[in-house]
Amino acid sequence: MIMVVEDDQLIQALIEDALTEGGFEPSIAASGEEAVTLLRGNRSHYWALVTDINLRGTMDGWEVAKQAREIDPSLPIVYMTGAAPDDWASHGVPNSVLLNKPFSPAQLVIAVAQLLNNAPIT
Repeated sequence: MIMVVEDDQLIQALIEDALTEGGFEPSIAASGEEAVTLLRGNRSHYWALVTDINLRGTMDGWEVAKQAREIDPSLPIVYMTGAAPDDWASHGVPNSVLLNKPFSPAQLVIAVAQLLNNAPIT
């Protein structure tokens, strides 16, 4: 299952469709707080995290990724942004990819697949 953190419903639907068509099972969280709660409750349930960087609420995508890595240090992460690509070098975690919006559904599926293929087997 792929944890997707996106607060825009239209983009949620696009990501959900792309991942489903790519053979993945997405689980949508509308906020960083919701995502971290779900990740903590089902630690081994998620194979990767796909998160928007600019989220409503107190937790942005950078913080979601950091907390996700505290839960599972090897969790692959795909960041999505339309605004902050230059911050990836300083805020991003290892074994991650940054996609600039707008991106194609295929780009997302390829990014997730590549990260999963490179992930250590646990």
